[in-house]
Amino acid sequence: MEQQAKTAAAVVYGEALVDDFGDVQVVGGAPFNVARNLAGFGMPPLMVTRVGDDANGARMRAEFGRFGMSEAGLQVGAGEPTGRVQVERTGDGSHRFHILPDQAYDRVQSAPMLAALAASPVPAAVYFGTLAQRSEGGRAALQALLQACPAPRYLDLNLRDGQATEATVFDSLCQADTLKVNEDELMQLFDWYAHISPGTADMDSLDVRMACAELITKFSLASIIVTLGPRGAVHYSAAGDVTASGPAEVPRMADTVGAGDAFSAVYLYGSAQGWPLAQTMARANAFAAAICGIAGAVPQDTAFYQPWVARWNSAA
Repeated sequence: MEQQAKTAAAVVYGEALVDDFGDVQVVGGAPFNVARNLAGFGMPPLMVTRVGDDANGARMRAEFGRFGMSEAGLQVGAGEPTGRVQVERTGDGSHRFHILPDQAYDRVQSAPMLAALAASPVPAAVYFGTLAQRSEGGRAALQALLQACPAPRYLDLNLRDGQATEATVFDSLCQADTLKVNEDELMQLFDWYAHISPGTADMDSLDVRMACAELITKFSLASIIVTLGPRGAVHYSAAGDVTASGPAEVPRMADTVGAGDAFSAVYLYGSAQGWPLAQTMARANAFAAAICGIAGAVPQDTAFYQPWVARWNSAA
């Protein structure tokens, strides 16, 4: 693909996997979605993950090539299964997801990761979540990365049933600078760590602001971002400021897969570019809405990104 001018890179740590529908395999994983979007914007990250030497691993490597991403942070484990989620179609049109245990992304090795980091440009941010921390090895590799990299840390909590313990969440929050959650995840954090657990119907209410301020203080966060689906998103700062961005228009709804990852990618990109916060939030919402208009988490044609980057650059 045609690359835009290079900007400060990010480091993205976590799972690259396939959603296996039986007859169709779709490449995904929240970190890999974020990484591919960043590459589409012309800011190819150092993607740190691990795949097997199997057909699904080949699919992952093909995506690295399609998006012009370096494989410096990609580890290949002989005989290890590339990450897979079994997707079961139900009679009512919904799906059940079975996240398989002991996958290649659970076995990221620290030494090659740190060598790749040392050979890469100084990153503008480090992105991480919780799924790739479900194994002791995954947690250890992430800790080694965070110790070696002083860049601001963006935690996309991305909780999945049975895949993260409260202890992992607590440790992750202690490591984060910016926390990104959806409404359900925010309510879970309120239940665990705040003295009050308000509803999220009014994100500007005093109770919500106080509960978010308590989380920010408890974990020394710089900010919390809450994505609200069709209602937009809101940003709470350590200084007590609230920046809301209303819903963006979705011309044609296909699905919501990858919308949160699209938001994260634009937020990271805009932060690296020095965009004002309100502008960053609005652009992240708009791009997330556009992703809802296509099937899947990332576009099949990388030309999809060009008008967005051109529009952002012309407004600079």
